Order: sequence, then C-alpha cells, then structure tokens
Amino acid sequence: MIADKMQKSLGQPVIIENKPGASGSLAAQYIADQPADGSIVWLGTQAFTEILPNLFPNARWSIDQFHPIIRGVEAPLLFDANPALPANSFAEFLKWAKANKGKQSYCSYQPGTPSHFLGYQLNEKFDLDLTHVPYRGSGLQATALLSGECLFGFAQLNSTLPYLRTNKLKALATTGAKRDPALPNVPTFAELGYPEFTAKVWFGLLVKEGTPPDVLKRLADAAKAAHNDPDVRKKLEAQGFEISAETGPQLKTQIKEQIVRWGKLVKASGWSVQDRGATK
Repeated sequence: MIADKMQKSLGQPVIIENKPGASGSLAAQYIADQPADGSIVWLGTQAFTEILPNLFPNARWSIDQFHPIIRGVEAPLLFDANPALPANSFAEFLKWAKANKGKQSYCSYQPGTPSHFLGYQLNEKFDLDLTHVPYRGSGLQATALLSGECLFGFAQLNSTLPYLRTNKLKALATTGAKRDPALPNVPTFAELGYPEFTAKVWFGLLVKEGTPPDVLKRLADAAKAAHNDPDVRKKLEAQGFEISAETGPQLKTQIKEQIVRWGKLVKASGWSVQDRGATK
C-alpha cells in the first residue's frame, strides 16, 4: 500500500525487493554498501534497528550508517492466551503460572524479537521457570495459540486481533503506553504496575546516512503523504496499527536509546544468533 502511494507521489516506480538472511542483517549490509543517493530505501522495523545491532555486534554495518525517514506505523504487543488457560487477568495468570512452575512454556513469533525477550523478561521478573518455544513468524505463533499447542506468549496485534474479537483467544495485557483503541478493555502492563514491559513494534523507512537533504525531504514528504492517505489509514487501522507517520531527527535518538534497552535483555538472556535452529 505504501509503495503504491509513494510511487505516484514520486512519479517513478517503487520496486519491492526481499533480501532475507541473518535476521535482516544482510539487507542492512546491502544498503550500507550502496551509494548514499536515496535510490534504495530500507523497510526497517523495531526488531531490525533496535535489537539486531545487539545480535550481530561484529556486523560490518551500524545504525549510524542509516538515516530514518519515517516511523510509519506502530502497535503494542499483546500478552495473549488460549481460552483453555485458567486465567482471565494477568494477576490470575501469575497465580496459575507460579502454581505450575517449571511445567509451562511461552511462545514467541520468532527468536531474537521483542516477543522473545519480553517473554524472557516476564520469566525472570516473576521467577516462573518457563521454556521458550519460538516459531517462524507471527502467523504460525497465532496458529499455535489457537490450537493450544502454545498456551500463552507475547504476540503481534495484527496477527491475533481477529481471534480476540471472536473470543478464540484472550488478551490479558498490552505493552502499549496506553490502552489500544482496538482493545479498550485490555489493561496495559504499566496500568498493572509493570511499566518495564512497555514496548511497541514499528515499521518505517530508512536510507543511507549522507543522502542529500533535498532527496531526504522528497522521500519524507512522499512517505508521510502515503501514510496519511485516508484509504491507507483505514486499512492499516483495521489491522490494529496506529498511524504514527513520525518524521524528524529524534527518530535516530530514540532508536539508539532502545538499542541500549534491548541490549541489556539480550545480554541477560545469553541468547545467540547461533541458537536460531530450534524454531517451529
């Protein structure tokens, strides 16, 4: 949707090219090796920009080589559970989990993501002795939660919202700074007294640092117009996304602050990219 709107504003084709590998590090390296002319844009995410630098400390690229154009959309993660879990609030969950210490596992939508490390943080804070079960994508995690193969975990809002609306899953808390408009009856972790679990996933656009100012402005204007298009907003909001469309130099500062935050969790967990093999 964004590419289609941007190419109309820019008057030139916008080609989407997937460069998988190394959790997104290969795509970042590819762009870092290209000229700083704005012709190649990185579709960055919270995980790519804030967590990835901690997983690949010896990578040949760094966030300093990138200039954020826009944080387009963002959303909290949900602490979701299968209806079979005998708890209808986070407090009830903690009571049940402590009574079943060492017998339960939490699932994430992928290792090395906020879903993974928030689960680790939950496990450590409340001493629950949980086992981490990672999946290869939010869709597979949602399927596992629906089937009961996995009873609970931090999940993406857009992949589980339809099931929450039909009571096939239940959300016990969100990681947003405030209650999500799509789930007004679900409290935030901050409300429950645990502000350290506040976090949002986001998707945005970045280019190589050093791109000429006039090119940066042209790209930023096109990206902002695309995100603010009424039809695009309606479709994205229906998926549970909040349209941020935030631009400005503060984005780089915020990313660097979050790199430090997630770095502490990555280090404490002892997790390595070499552990990626055990995923479902």
